[in-house]
Amino acid sequence: MIDRAPTPFSSVSRRDFLKVCSLAAAAVGLPASAAEQMAAAVQKRKPSVIWLQFQECTGCTESLLRTGHPDVAQVIFDLISLDYTETLMAAAGHQAEAALDAAVRENDGKFICVIEGAIPVKDDGNFCRIADKTALHLTQEIAGRAAAVIAIGSCASWGGVPSASPNPTGASGVSDVLRNKPIVNIPGCPANPYNLLGTVLQFATFGTLPALDDKGRPKFAYARVIHDDCPRRPHFDAGRFSQRYGDEGARQGFCLYKIGCKGPKTPNNCSLVPYVDTPGAWPIGIGAQCFGCSEKGIGFNLPLFETVDVQGATPPAMYTPIDPASGIISPVATGVAGLVGGALVGAGLAYGARLSRDDRDGEARDEEKP
Repeated sequence: MIDRAPTPFSSVSRRDFLKVCSLAAAAVGLPASAAEQMAAAVQKRKPSVIWLQFQECTGCTESLLRTGHPDVAQVIFDLISLDYTETLMAAAGHQAEAALDAAVRENDGKFICVIEGAIPVKDDGNFCRIADKTALHLTQEIAGRAAAVIAIGSCASWGGVPSASPNPTGASGVSDVLRNKPIVNIPGCPANPYNLLGTVLQFATFGTLPALDDKGRPKFAYARVIHDDCPRRPHFDAGRFSQRYGDEGARQGFCLYKIGCKGPKTPNNCSLVPYVDTPGAWPIGIGAQCFGCSEKGIGFNLPLFETVDVQGATPPAMYTPIDPASGIISPVATGVAGLVGGALVGAGLAYGARLSRDDRDGEARDEEKP
């Protein structure tokens, strides 16, 4: 168990620590004033975090290890107290289990439980056992005593890769097996660690969870679909698409929608908050289509090259259609255009006639004046 010192300033100066808090606040869209509040809250008591891992690839933990502003050492030693994590802790076996029991007992009802990986429920959960306890039992026992639960990654959020059809283990998300407990879903494969950090620090500082959408995701990170902020969006609007991998359009950075990009239906801030502090370190940034990994029912469910509907109606007068017509104007379109044009012309003529009438009336009144 990592020791929870009474002050977070043992390894860094107060000035440097405030800088770390400022970076953490800015990364998730919190105001600069939140940095001082975070520092004050953490100085009193760093939030205890217990990190459980089940059916997963450890990708979310690996992502956390590569944070740079602040880096992982500052996160786990200065911002939070990471009291249990199978990947990062030195203890193993009975020592690790003793650390887990102590962390839960000392922080009962106050700690934050982070769960990485799906939870199998078939055959009484026996497809995943840790220290002779099933993942299902550990979730109910440990997460059930937490102040808040964060499901990090798509596997923990709603099953992810392990739940792909035919899902032989009954892999499920945390919210499917744990009831009556605040749960924040931070999907992604892997999830962006800054989205996790912002959620943890807000809860530790203000005692509140961020505003969530209808799928339990923080709105500060998942309010907009990737398509809205994609650097290739201008090519979509102009009708410039890559037709297949490696074609001329791909080399010129054209939109990847036609080769199966799921960005139009995948809420995430991938294009706004770079992974591992490296701009371009995400699928679209390296020339691959968005797989929709953070959206339930899309990632790991739809074929790679299958396209999705674009959310929201796009006025054709503003944006080029995804599949432009052959060049033949239909009679219906002509009729609609005629109606619209006729209405505009008619309105213009009527307005012009009213102005002329007003001018004549004004001239008549002027002539009547002595």
